[in-house]
Amino acid sequence: MKRAVSVSLGSSERDKKVEVELLGERVSVERRGTDGDIAKATALFTELDGQVDALGVGGIDLWVKMDGKTWNISAAHKLIQGVKHTPIVDGSGLKNTLEAHAAQTLVAELGAGYAQGRVLLTAAIDRFGMTKSFVAQGYEMVFGDLMFALGVPIAIHKFSTFKVVAGLLAAPATKLPISVIYPTGDKQDKIIPKFTKWYEWATVIAGDCHYIKRHMPDNLAGKVIVTNTTTPKDMQMFKERGVTHVLTTTPVLDGRSFGTNMMEAALTAVAGKNRPLTDAELSEMLTQLNLKPTVHNLEAVETT
Repeated sequence: MKRAVSVSLGSSERDKKVEVELLGERVSVERRGTDGDIAKATALFTELDGQVDALGVGGIDLWVKMDGKTWNISAAHKLIQGVKHTPIVDGSGLKNTLEAHAAQTLVAELGAGYAQGRVLLTAAIDRFGMTKSFVAQGYEMVFGDLMFALGVPIAIHKFSTFKVVAGLLAAPATKLPISVIYPTGDKQDKIIPKFTKWYEWATVIAGDCHYIKRHMPDNLAGKVIVTNTTTPKDMQMFKERGVTHVLTTTPVLDGRSFGTNMMEAALTAVAGKNRPLTDAELSEMLTQLNLKPTVHNLEAVETT
């Protein structure tokens, strides 16, 4: 059996392990959180090197990628400095392939009413494939990168402006400490409502689940969420706030949609090439597996 493990800076309370079959191959898919403990995560990556078929980096990306440009995130690369043998991925391959159909899936699953609308992208540079899908669909946009990643209360409305700002800030931002870039450990469970104006403005709220939850208001009536790495608890929180549908960009396995890094690690393990897969190779596997974003109707789910 193949084995893929995601080591995450997130809460260990979200840990999960399942076995699935992909292209006729059994693979153990496991998420291990380290509660924001950087030393623990670094040691775990080193310990698992050579012991598993693929590793995923959770809670932070290894790179920022946009329009063919790549910036290394320094703090993330320090986590994996001891990994010498096992292929390691951060989910960026799936973000550029699987998530590139997010907006079109909404239209296909929810109807023509979602052929246009208003989308709040909490951190567009982190989900560039998803971002381009909404741009292609013709949605009105708010790019929340300055707000959600850096705490600067400035909304960006134009894709061209976003790309200029992202290009200018990517290099210095990727040198920041992990704690500044992304909520880790128990910070992932704290909800401090902010930027409510833009949550209310949007018909669709899209991006990383932790970013979405971090500042969401109590009332999200009628909204649609596009995200991944959801747990049953997350779904319950969205339902209680009035969210009608949640689109998860990764498939649900045993009640849980794992992060893109975890799913990409699983596909990397199954492929057996002992290296990260190219976008073309991932696309081919996704087609063979018929993996695509999934829409969940929360209005049809009983509240517990």
